[in-house]
Amino acid sequence: TILAGERGGRYPHGNSLLVAGAEESLLIDPSLSLIARDSLPFTDRVLNSHCHEDHVAGNHLYPKAPLLLHEADLPGMRSLDDMMAIYGMSPRIAAAFREILVDDFHYVPRPDATAVRDGDVLDLGGTRVRVIHAPGHTRGHCVLHVEPEDVVYLGDIDLSSFGPYYGDAWSSLEDFERTLADVRTIDARWYATFHHVGVVEGREAFRERIDR
Repeated sequence: TILAGERGGRYPHGNSLLVAGAEESLLIDPSLSLIARDSLPFTDRVLNSHCHEDHVAGNHLYPKAPLLLHEADLPGMRSLDDMMAIYGMSPRIAAAFREILVDDFHYVPRPDATAVRDGDVLDLGGTRVRVIHAPGHTRGHCVLHVEPEDVVYLGDIDLSSFGPYYGDAWSSLEDFERTLADVRTIDARWYATFHHVGVVEGREAFRERIDR
């Protein structure tokens, strides 16, 4: 289920993905828009596609749910200092952004967060979520393939003019070039983005957008 973000998922909002199996549910990238909902969707676990402010903004709504993210981005959830190191901002800008992270994006450290790795499969009971490491935007940015429903969640591969070419101290354009080439080969029925586009149906439509 796509939990559509405000303003079409435009930053700072985004489109979260709730995956429900027969035994467990998993919420991917709980966004700011969840805060305004009349009722929160239940989830057994939370998974962040990567460690950026807009993708972790709803983590605090699920303090008791186990939190998962790629091992390379795990430091960002351990402390606010470690989160700021990902951005690599100048001291003048960093001082203001630290306050924004806490006040506007509700950043709460989660030193208990658990690492996932490329190829890991989260079995929810009849539904599986496969972790595909897709670095570049951050070191640990991941794409998630939901099987057998055949949905690929693209995280911040936005398929729009807004991205993916933007980043910070932990970003690598060379890694993202490789990631775009690799992700282009993934065959699925549906492709979902966190920002802007939402859902694209079919491999040809997806390839057209990623090539553009």
